[in-house]
Amino acid sequence: MAPHMCRSTNRRAGPEVYFRVVHLAQNGPNSAPVAAYREQMVEIALGPKGAFENGNIGTLRRRAPPGQELSTVLPVRGDPKPPPEPKTPRVVELLRKAIEWKALIESGKIATQAEIARQEGITRARVTQVMGMLQLAPEIQEHILSMPVMVPRPSVSERALRPIEPITDCRDQLREFYKFLV
Repeated sequence: MAPHMCRSTNRRAGPEVYFRVVHLAQNGPNSAPVAAYREQMVEIALGPKGAFENGNIGTLRRRAPPGQELSTVLPVRGDPKPPPEPKTPRVVELLRKAIEWKALIESGKIATQAEIARQEGITRARVTQVMGMLQLAPEIQEHILSMPVMVPRPSVSERALRPIEPITDCRDQLREFYKFLV
């Protein structure tokens, strides 16, 4: 359905879609048996407001033996997805990489950050961002490196730490860092 113009605002309005599900079951405890099967009917109507009154209804039917319960839960097809495996938070991996790069530069094995960028296949700006994590207070670095392997998203990210990096006083950095944890 294409959007149409709204008369009151002269703006385009999106299509309106309404949905209705009616669950009916025969052969209930108070009804007389009609057939050897109990029938479950679900009616679905999609369309603009008023579609239900116009009889624009499609019907799906499902039959089940009298003793069988009909479930609204769909059966699982194929193999269910395994639960996600716990993994090291990205911020921990990046800090470890920054420490490794610093050691390579200090040892003379790599001359510049530009060379690191070429080897890693990333931009020089990204190398600078990651190396900026080394400007964090030692307590913050220890906290990051000790973060547990986890499934959910960690509370601290590399992007969230960027505003803390330029702060020169360690106590001020810690104060800002603990705002994330609370």
